Amino acid sequence: MPIAATTRRRLVAGIAATLIMLPARTRGQARSAADNNGFRLLRAGLVAVGSHAATLSGYDGASPGPVLRVKRGEEIRLRLINELSSDTSLHWHGVRVPNAMDGVPHLTQPPVPPGASFDYRFVAPDAGTFWYHAPASEPAGLHGALVVEEIVPVQVDRDVLLVLADPPRPLGSSEPAAGSNRGLADEGRTPSVNGTPSLDVPVRANERLRLRLINASHIRPLSLRLDRHRATVMAIDGQPAEPFAARDNRVGLGPGNRLDLFVDMALAPGATASAFVARESAEMPLVRFIYDADPPLRTAPLPEPKPLPANGLPARIDLRSALRLDLPIDKAARQWTEAAAAASGRYGPPLFSTRRGRPVVIAFVNRTDDAATLHLHGHHARLLDNLDDGWKPYWLDTIMAGGRQTTRIAFVADNPGKWLISCRILGKEGTAMATWFEVT
Repeated sequence: MPIAATTRRRLVAGIAATLIMLPARTRGQARSAADNNGFRLLRAGLVAVGSHAATLSGYDGASPGPVLRVKRGEEIRLRLINELSSDTSLHWHGVRVPNAMDGVPHLTQPPVPPGASFDYRFVAPDAGTFWYHAPASEPAGLHGALVVEEIVPVQVDRDVLLVLADPPRPLGSSEPAAGSNRGLADEGRTPSVNGTPSLDVPVRANERLRLRLINASHIRPLSLRLDRHRATVMAIDGQPAEPFAARDNRVGLGPGNRLDLFVDMALAPGATASAFVARESAEMPLVRFIYDADPPLRTAPLPEPKPLPANGLPARIDLRSALRLDLPIDKAARQWTEAAAAASGRYGPPLFSTRRGRPVVIAFVNRTDDAATLHLHGHHARLLDNLDDGWKPYWLDTIMAGGRQTTRIAFVADNPGKWLISCRILGKEGTAMATWFEVT
């Protein structure tokens, strides 16, 4: 069922999927080491997978790259060093950064050439689960997680970060041209988990985990089912949601989406349970929760979780003065620039320009038979109901639009600058495209 027509439970449960998981650092662990003038160095370069050199790039010699952790309100100082053979940059997916830090080559910053560096410096405005990555047209593997912790700790025992991604390409496979839907041949393959085929997570009975799910694929949606464990959805795309139980303990993410789940380890000591990923018509075990034989961590599970602290997004959006426009999802539509042209800076005129603080309503009119994924830079939006201007009780920065359907969003254009809207029609080669808007 397309996201535009779903309830909040079906939004999370109804998208097909693949997964990659990464154990997160616990609260007491050290943050990323700083270097020159307080900047953490992040090196973009080639990665060796196992005993073979795969056609894969990554950060600091790994894919996914290092987990970056800060608290809300802390400053991020990161120096990207380009050790690739082509230009690159760094986009902070879902983070409401200042425009100059958004990492879109030719639109918000100059591309970083081989051997050069670029300094990213901004205050993390929102607590939540985010990720960083190179432009989608660049080689696979250039991504990592950004975790922004709440100022006041929430009631969980442990964070477990699950980074979902496409499996590495084998030696000798070629990278497609910029702007193509790379990895379509990988859609039938079981995804890797933290760069490996599977993952075991040791747990204690009555322990509460915060599972942070990131779909780091640009091309395929993901679905995950937890065996015999109740999953409570706490946040979507990094922003707190009204907590609700996932139907049938199954969750889904479109390309680029994130989910935060609270999961109580409710089985007996010594038990084992799996998280299954959907793969074609079957399910494959991807993660195993292995219970310690020791007595439970506590005598009873923790009480129902309270909502996560709000990040300051508006409780309501006054749509009476909203700028309203339709944006067709169609490669031939004049509003879009093909990704290859955009990567070279050949953008067309802005989709719109508006003053800061004005509400905006965009109707994505999908004229194709296939679902499309769209990413709104610099802002979070409400998904509007089909029949009126009511909205779903969550925020999104990455939206799935069903084939032959109209999907509407509303947001307050409160972040000044030039902002990208990227789009990709799933399952089709060469359908990546972009447009942009300006907030003055």
